[in-house]
Amino acid sequence: MRNGVRYMLILLLAASLPHGAFGQTLRKKVAEGNRLFSEEKYDAAGNAYQDALISDPGSPVVNYNIGSTLYRKKNFDKAIESYQKSLQSDDVQHQSRVYYNLGNTLYRQQKLPESIKAYEQALTLNPDDEDAKFNLEFVRNKLKEQADQQQDQQNQPQNQQQDQQQQQDQQNQQQDQQQQQDQQNQQQEQQQDQQNQQQDQQQEKETDGDEQGEKGEKKEMSPEEARRLLDALKEDQKDTLKKNIKVKGRPKVGKDW
Repeated sequence: MRNGVRYMLILLLAASLPHGAFGQTLRKKVAEGNRLFSEEKYDAAGNAYQDALISDPGSPVVNYNIGSTLYRKKNFDKAIESYQKSLQSDDVQHQSRVYYNLGNTLYRQQKLPESIKAYEQALTLNPDDEDAKFNLEFVRNKLKEQADQQQDQQNQPQNQQQDQQQQQDQQNQQQDQQQQQDQQNQQQEQQQDQQNQQQDQQQEKETDGDEQGEKGEKKEMSPEEARRLLDALKEDQKDTLKKNIKVKGRPKVGKDW
């Protein structure tokens, strides 16, 4: 913002203050306050203006300067009171300056709509006030930004709800895909088990067939064949006995005494 507060110079004040001995005393006190104000000694300047106000409580000039001092001290409520008292003047330029400073003070209090009205009033009284034009546009943009922020905050819960819904939908979709994948895996496992079972059954059939074939090749002996085999075994036993007997019956050879 431009020119946080305007304050009247001594020469400007001189034209608005009373003449004569009383006026000289008042102008002297106001001039002292202006000097201290320019040196940023706001407490001392305020005291000087208060001394001047004792001499002329209704002075628009003194009340204006007190308001400017209070503004510098960030005592905005008291500053507005002094500025409003300063409006009791017939000087249009003076009133325009008061409304300008009221606009600045209200802005510092974050009272943006009231600040805009004050700047508009200042421009009504003095359309050529470039500072008032600049500050008016500045505060209007500020007010619009706040309105946009409030709208965003109001929309935020709805946006959050939409985001949460989208996240939930994504989770549900992922779960569905996982379930489908699990089902496919289960089906593949079942098919594999069936194939393995069929292979096992086929191998069992082939094994049973081989065993049956081997059994089919075996033949039972007839009684005649069994008798022959028994006779052959008996003959073999006789031959073995004869050989043993011959060995055992051989005569011993005695010693030659």
